[in-house]
Amino acid sequence: MKSQLKAGAVLSYLALFISSAISIIYTPVMLKLLGQSEYGLFSLATAAVSYVGVLNFGLGNAVINYTAKYKVLKDKTSISNLYGLFCIMYGILGIIALILGMILTLNSHLIFSNSLNINEINQLKIIMGVTVINISLGIGFGFFSVISLAHEKFIFQKVLGIVSSIFSPLVMLPLLLMGYGSISMAIVTTILNFITILINIIYCFNVLKINITFKKIEISLLKEILGFSFFIFINLIIDKIYWSTDQIILGIYSGTVAVSIYTVGATFSGYFSGLSASISNVFLSKVSGMVAKEVSDKEISDLFIKIGRLQYIVISFALSGFIVFGQEFIFLWVGEDYIDSFIIAILILVPMIVPLIQGMGGLILQAKNMQKFKTVVYAVVAIANVLLSIIFVQWWGAIGTALATALAFTIGNIIIMNFYYWKKIRLDIPMFWKNIIMMSTPFAVSLIFGATINNIVPAENWILFLLKVFLFIIAYFGILWFAGMNKYEKNIFVLPFKNIIMSYKKGILHKVR
Repeated sequence: MKSQLKAGAVLSYLALFISSAISIIYTPVMLKLLGQSEYGLFSLATAAVSYVGVLNFGLGNAVINYTAKYKVLKDKTSISNLYGLFCIMYGILGIIALILGMILTLNSHLIFSNSLNINEINQLKIIMGVTVINISLGIGFGFFSVISLAHEKFIFQKVLGIVSSIFSPLVMLPLLLMGYGSISMAIVTTILNFITILINIIYCFNVLKINITFKKIEISLLKEILGFSFFIFINLIIDKIYWSTDQIILGIYSGTVAVSIYTVGATFSGYFSGLSASISNVFLSKVSGMVAKEVSDKEISDLFIKIGRLQYIVISFALSGFIVFGQEFIFLWVGEDYIDSFIIAILILVPMIVPLIQGMGGLILQAKNMQKFKTVVYAVVAIANVLLSIIFVQWWGAIGTALATALAFTIGNIIIMNFYYWKKIRLDIPMFWKNIIMMSTPFAVSLIFGATINNIVPAENWILFLLKVFLFIIAYFGILWFAGMNKYEKNIFVLPFKNIIMSYKKGILHKVR
């Protein structure tokens, strides 16, 4: 199991690196072939339909949590009955998602008619319709995509994700070059998603050998699962309000170009979220098991701090690098038309760093089934975010919506939730922040070092830009090694190299013998 956790974390970062690299290469080509307006239209359609995606009801985490629970109890019969119940629930939710998604699609002209013309509305509806089918398939068969994680088979899921991220642009790019637009992108995405679903189903039955039993539904178990998933479901809705509503508001008030600029800036939040989730997601099963075994608060708190430190090493490096080089990167990457995207990205990313390095806190709440307070707080703050965005968008456009999101994020995700983690969940938040502050020297020094490099040598091409980034990476990790990392964290970085050297030495000895 430990090897799966380690491999899962490593593959998560490999998958994130590959998908990010592909996005960086593919996005400017896509923007050039589609144009700013059509890319904004595609982003708007995706954002509008993404609300349907919350209808998975957070059942994925419930599958992982209850599988871990029954595995601890070694109750195979209950697991089979549980899987039958989940299959029914996923199927029903997929059908509901399809119906509601199509209703939304057919009435989208009522929402966007003020800022979009007739041709754009018609194209928007087609993209939304195809995307609804894609999302509905993902929800209806979602059980099979999450079951491998429930059985801690992280390697399979991560490898499948890596292959999908590589294959998708390889199919789409030739179609774009042949003149096919955003509608073809939506169709290809749906087809690839369906193939991925089939692979997951085959893996579940042929490799994991799962048994699914459809018996009379246990009402008490159904209520328990719905109770567990309800607040996750509400949190999914709130996340959509946070991360998709800005595009909708811009689509209503400002048009597709503003949506395009905002989307490029907000894209970086996805990269940063992936950096954090790559570590924390593989620990949900472990945390659920710890809670089921009723371990002490100190053990859970120690895990929270340990994983938070690891997340901070990665996130602080990425954030400091983006603050220093982000503006030059966007200029070289997609051009001067998207310079405002840098300001949007900074406004979103800076307050994001705290909940990202505290990602384990949300998993602990899920494992303890104590999401209610977080849900209420996020709901109130999300509503405030929408109201502020509607006001600010009329003053400052896309930058205004990002500012509203940043203010809401700071109040809810940082101030209020840290107090709750400390007082109610009994996580050692003072010790957490003591650790983070002690680790922040590399972050501060790297900002000064990077700003100095930028003042001396502005980047006018990719070669000069990458050279500066290389020098920055060496300086950052050099300072981090001596002033930020503890023995455990150093071993994580050193161990893979030690293993490679040991394997090499064993290979030489074997040949000699």
